[in-house]
Amino acid sequence: MTSRLQCMDCTTTYPIDTVTYTCAACGGLLDVQHDLDAAKKTVSRALFDDRLGSLSAPYNSGVWRYKELVHPTVPDEQVVSKPEGNTNLYHVPELARWSGVDTLYLKHEGENPTGSFKDRGMTGGVTHARLLGMTRVACASTGNTSASLAAYATQAGLQGIIFFENKNIALGKLSQAIAYGATCVQINADFDRNLALVREVAEETGIYVLNSVNPFRLEGQKTIMFETIQQLRWQVPDWIVVPGGNLGNSSAFGKGLNEFYQLGLIDKMPRIAIIQAAGANPLYQSFQRDFDDLQPIKAQTIASAIKIGNPVNYKKAVRTLRWTNGVVAEVTDQQIMDAKAQIDGRGIGCEPASACSLAGVKKLVAEGVIGRGDSVVGVLTGHLLKDPDATISYHTDSLNNIRAQYPNRLHQAEGDAAQIIDILNRARSAEYAD
Repeated sequence: MTSRLQCMDCTTTYPIDTVTYTCAACGGLLDVQHDLDAAKKTVSRALFDDRLGSLSAPYNSGVWRYKELVHPTVPDEQVVSKPEGNTNLYHVPELARWSGVDTLYLKHEGENPTGSFKDRGMTGGVTHARLLGMTRVACASTGNTSASLAAYATQAGLQGIIFFENKNIALGKLSQAIAYGATCVQINADFDRNLALVREVAEETGIYVLNSVNPFRLEGQKTIMFETIQQLRWQVPDWIVVPGGNLGNSSAFGKGLNEFYQLGLIDKMPRIAIIQAAGANPLYQSFQRDFDDLQPIKAQTIASAIKIGNPVNYKKAVRTLRWTNGVVAEVTDQQIMDAKAQIDGRGIGCEPASACSLAGVKKLVAEGVIGRGDSVVGVLTGHLLKDPDATISYHTDSLNNIRAQYPNRLHQAEGDAAQIIDILNRARSAEYAD
């Protein structure tokens, strides 16, 4: 089964082994296009169900279980996998009630090997880098991409190179990139400028770029939807709700769902809601103008993973929204951190950006966009420990311009049993009062 690169704007095609990220003819974004007519002869629900629980590489991965729709011609032994995927889909009735719907699931991509959904994309991107004979791979990162690239690059025997902003990087993420041996460069520039720089440097030096402008990254990330649908026993929810930063996930979700639909593996498309932080909301602003254009902004939000003002996958995200009759909403940092406290308090946990999903569901229900009877899947993109400072600062009520509505106070005591028992009794009384 053959695949090719194709421009989403002018449809110019390129061989799959072409080292390019945008169309040489018009500058448009590229898709990996698979031969879906050929795939119909081999792909089925039964095939993917048979691979569930496999102990054999690469099919023990929640990405490579769907190999025919990710990178069908790569030899199994060339796949770079940890393995990733196989993340839990949590049924959360308490959070459903809090947000105003009857049926809510949370798909937790923070359970991937390096703690975020980026591992799904990186297994695809680094595998392709190996096939191309690359020796160095690079990315600009707000944190999660760097951790994933560093881990997968070293596994593949490649040099990983990371361009970081020189401030506002969650230490949980920076520490991973350093620990995994990547060459880390902190630059006096924000993410959007660093992405431009990494592409400029890569063009001059022959380094392979693994930001989500790389179409092979999105091939891995679309399997979040494949796996979600399979976990729901092939039943399609009414809504998929996802945080929006550089818009790689939302772009990938639309592509993957469209492929599943064309292949007859699902009989309808869910609606997709992309949720942005109010201080990093260029897609939302464009949505309000009926997608007339993208106007970049200077992003600012506590949700560092989506603090992006000029998303590279804008056009692909708009395509997803049009394919799925989707919507875009914005939520404040206060709403994000309150939703995070709710998720954390159920023993699931997530980084701030992930909580946009739950905050977005609550807001869209209040606005009448999502109905109480609709079935909803929210995507959690990163692990709680990616940004522990934000968690502690919320619960100690020490965040600027954010008030802890659901604090879990840290108690202090001397080495005295009676004092400790008094604290425990008061805590117990407060729990029952709630």
